[in-house]
Amino acid sequence: MQQLEQNRFFDYLEKVKFALDKLAAGLCIVIVAVMTVLITYQVVSRYIFNSPSAVSEVLSRYLFIWLILLAGAYVFGLREHMAIAYVKLKCSPKMQIILDMISELATAIFALSIMIIGGYSAALRQMWQLDSALQIPMGAIYAGIPISGAMIVFIFSTTSSNSRALCTI
Repeated sequence: MQQLEQNRFFDYLEKVKFALDKLAAGLCIVIVAVMTVLITYQVVSRYIFNSPSAVSEVLSRYLFIWLILLAGAYVFGLREHMAIAYVKLKCSPKMQIILDMISELATAIFALSIMIIGGYSAALRQMWQLDSALQIPMGAIYAGIPISGAMIVFIFSTTSSNSRALCTI
């Protein structure tokens, strides 16, 4: 009975991860589309009308930051992030597994301590400061850091190769 409940729980987590992946991919597509329009507008207004738009420049910069953070978490979940595997491939298969575990644990610790805790703290401290061009709180820009970190930690906890095995121990 307990095994059945654990399987249901992990199946639910996989569905949530799938939905989160689709959301992140969709947001990245929308951000790239909006950035394309903004940058095209910026070029046209600067070179054709000789009147550059500060709002489109700043907004595209902030959207680019969010794009990097969301896409980084999304690609981490797909396991298609960049890795320098030269040293790892020279090791024995058992050592390769150990190095993979150390790498994933280090990433999870970084995401938890720096991105979630530190990013949340930075976002809260910057909520009172408004951006000069957009008049939005700078904390809204910094909020991408803990959101991305939470996505990485969630993905780490759901797609860890030993997550189901650890629960049966």
